Amino acid sequence: MEFFRIGEIAKQANVASSTIRYYEKIGLLPPAQRMNGKRLYTASVLQKLGVIRLARQAGLSIAEIQTLIHEFPDHTPPSARWQALATTKIPELDAQIQHLQSMKKLLANTLDCDCQTLDECGESRLVNSAE
Repeated sequence: MEFFRIGEIAKQANVASSTIRYYEKIGLLPPAQRMNGKRLYTASVLQKLGVIRLARQAGLSIAEIQTLIHEFPDHTPPSARWQALATTKIPELDAQIQHLQSMKKLLANTLDCDCQTLDECGESRLVNSAE
């Protein structure tokens, strides 16, 4: 079995060594073997880092990734894990999208602002944004 130092794994995974140490500390990655105080990993850690990257790109929090990896029975297939998380995450994302669209609309309304004071602007924008 071939072992790699943390720097080699970090380079291959395109993440900082500190990220790997953090993931190990919080249990997203299993503890590395050590030789002379140096962390040593097998290539399998790259697959785990790939899953974590995919989950982060999907917008999952660290807590949600913990759930994905650790809080299902061992025999639960990955598809069932993803489906369970997606069922709760998609409505959250829809709510965030709606909120962001409202923010964008409000900001767009300020582009034609001709108010003389911020107080006046705040009052007129609140009235206009409610319409």
